[in-house]
Amino acid sequence: MTSSARAEGRAHARDRAVRAAVEQGLLSPAEPVAALLDTEGIRASAAALTSAFAEVTDAPVLHAFAVKACPLVPVLRLLHEAGIGVEVASPGELALARAAGVPPTRTVLDSPAKTPAELRQALALGIAVNADNLQELDRLDALLASAPTASPLGIRVNPQVGAGSIGALSTATATSKFGVALRDEGAREAVVQAYLDRPWLTRLHTHTGSQGIPLALMAEGVGAAYALAEEINAKAGRQQIDTLDIGGGLPVNFASDDETPGHADYARLLAATVPGLLDGRYALVTEFGRSLLAKHGTVLARVEYTKTSGGRPIAVTHAGVQVATRTVYAPDSWPLRVLAYDAEGRPRQGEEVLQDVAGPACFAGDLLATGRALPLLRPGDVVAVPDTGAYCFAHHYAYNSLPRPAVHGFTPTEDGGIAFATVRRAQTLDQIVAESGGDRPDALLRQPLREPSSGAPMEP
Repeated sequence: MTSSARAEGRAHARDRAVRAAVEQGLLSPAEPVAALLDTEGIRASAAALTSAFAEVTDAPVLHAFAVKACPLVPVLRLLHEAGIGVEVASPGELALARAAGVPPTRTVLDSPAKTPAELRQALALGIAVNADNLQELDRLDALLASAPTASPLGIRVNPQVGAGSIGALSTATATSKFGVALRDEGAREAVVQAYLDRPWLTRLHTHTGSQGIPLALMAEGVGAAYALAEEINAKAGRQQIDTLDIGGGLPVNFASDDETPGHADYARLLAATVPGLLDGRYALVTEFGRSLLAKHGTVLARVEYTKTSGGRPIAVTHAGVQVATRTVYAPDSWPLRVLAYDAEGRPRQGEEVLQDVAGPACFAGDLLATGRALPLLRPGDVVAVPDTGAYCFAHHYAYNSLPRPAVHGFTPTEDGGIAFATVRRAQTLDQIVAESGGDRPDALLRQPLREPSSGAPMEP
């Protein structure tokens, strides 16, 4: 199937799902915002990633989904069943992965701030760990001295190859907080010596960034890590490093339904620029997130009111900063498409008019789109925001105590319909109150007393 055919199929599936969501009451005046996940689309992306690397190498490859991209247990379980592992960066993400049934052998722990307790747990479970810095390596020395482990262990390095178009997501800059900066004075030598002193270090990890990073820069960062692995193995006189974790970072096209670039494009570029990486001597780990999930998520929201201000129409909807935080605060870096549907969930027709699409939060910048050409929206209509399957509705921002929306997975049925499965229920008002100290409303009315001598708090 061609790329354009896949894009057309994705758009058609989305249109059917929007109509079905309205018909089945998933979006209603009582539930004015909801999120949809295309289950078959997620499976297809997992298969495409697996086949992309299988075409360029016979080496074993663990594709570890970056849990931060979509921290929902049913999503992790679906990917696990599709042959995809997990990359976690916090105790919470590890708990989600374990709840999804992902085994430790298919789990990788990355984080620049791992506590001793986190490291101890990972080592006890046999989870792969990438140390972010040499101080963390000292912690691992102490932990390994007290208890053996089956965990594969490595170091994350920063090749310092430069930034992409979004500085906040560029992790291989000269001053990045991640990894050991290889071009700093003495750093490369220190990393090499760290491996020579520790035969149990068998992995090397790098990650150049994500959205806004061109493929060529990603490949350059991987090439730098590969060259370092070759140097270490040569000085060790054996293949001490047997696995290269090349991170993720494939950017997503938010301008259309085309899934470009694809994982196959990146795999072929690596084969052309770093051929030794793929000759079978090194096992590989990847850590893709956004590129697996973004295209398969859609936010739906009802239009509550329409108005005109300064001569420009404004549609006030129930989707804004709480589900698309990055877009609202950094619209130039994170533009999203907005699609118009009528109150029955059918694509709205008519002449396109420049209009703003606003969210419900009480600040002026809560806008999904400004001056966007769309058929004129009306109260009761539905707006759909595609490409939101990663880093959007799964990462709720509780501005104005707006509730987390329900998330529903959808699949086509044999009779031509759409079946939904609830991934996450909508947050209730009682849950909002409970999370906001609702069980202790008088906590600040009974201030603790302090003993004059010690200053220790004492309950009245």
